[in-house]
Amino acid sequence: MTISSTKPYLVRSIYDWCIDSGFTPYISVQAFPELNVPKEYIKENEIVFNISINAVNELIIDNNIVGFAARFNGVERKLKIPMNTINSIFAKEVNQGITFSDEKRENQKAMNVLKNNNSNQDPEILQERKVRKPKLRVIK
Repeated sequence: MTISSTKPYLVRSIYDWCIDSGFTPYISVQAFPELNVPKEYIKENEIVFNISINAVNELIIDNNIVGFAARFNGVERKLKIPMNTINSIFAKEVNQGITFSDEKRENQKAMNVLKNNNSNQDPEILQERKVRKPKLRVIK
């Protein structure tokens, strides 16, 4: 039995939260050459889309894609964004949402841990723990 990804469910829930709260939902997408997006808006291999009701038409968020029609420089384009290319979804006004980890890197880390199951902990994980410092907050 395969477990389906939680990403599409989280994207839909943050989108709904943004709309219900009166915020503007944005998605950050990892751009790659095969992705059919306006190239002039790509910065550092990433493109950000406003997916609010006022900005797009025909919005579909299913388990595999986020699809919508939007205007770029007055020209309407229909886009289909694969779910695995979405880096984050957030509300513009409060900059809150969810950032997704790099799945390939996480999968590689998990494979390394499984390969090195003779040792108690992965050296990379140990190194990460040494670098982190505790954070204290004063709560009144």
